[in-house]
Amino acid sequence: MSDIIDPAIGDYLLAHCTPADQVLRDLAAETRDAFPDESGMQISHDEGELLTMLVRLTGARYAVEIGVFTGYSSICIARGLPPDGRLLACDVSERFTDVARRYWARASVDQVIELNLGPAIETVRALSREPIVDFAFVDADKTGYPGYYEELVPRLRPGGLMVLDNVLRGGRVLDPANEPDVVVRDLNDRIVADERVESVMLPVRDGVTLVRKRG
Repeated sequence: MSDIIDPAIGDYLLAHCTPADQVLRDLAAETRDAFPDESGMQISHDEGELLTMLVRLTGARYAVEIGVFTGYSSICIARGLPPDGRLLACDVSERFTDVARRYWARASVDQVIELNLGPAIETVRALSREPIVDFAFVDADKTGYPGYYEELVPRLRPGGLMVLDNVLRGGRVLDPANEPDVVVRDLNDRIVADERVESVMLPVRDGVTLVRKRG
């Protein structure tokens, strides 16, 4: 893996965004302690602040999250929603989401979040085909990204936003040698050619792509 962001610059970025509150700091610490081998799956705080801001800027009321882990990104998305907003959070792991539930309650966003345990592709396919989704965040199994993308785009309202994480795969999309990297690279190419949307890829942490559905 190549360093997309120099560690010193990464620290500087974190020091120059709205700081994490005690709930998020405790969640990050517990995730590192309880799941040392998987803790890298948690988004960084600056990315979390970006999610909150994007949700607010789009005026989202109904959001979908694919890949919850221990709930850091869920809190950030939920905090950007209005009081009557809803977040459908999709994951397959009770082990991780049991932690998420506790912190959602501490953050007072548990009433906004509906957790659906099971394959996310089935959860999204069960949604109405009408464009009801204002905001979507995809940060789950990379081989599943094309399916999530194709199921979510028709359900995004015009002007709705999808954010896909880890689109640079540590730089491996430049010369992919394993299936997840090939899948993500191919999806990156598909998105930029998709006339239904407009997109921009940003070098935020491991790369995020913002996909806006055309009106």
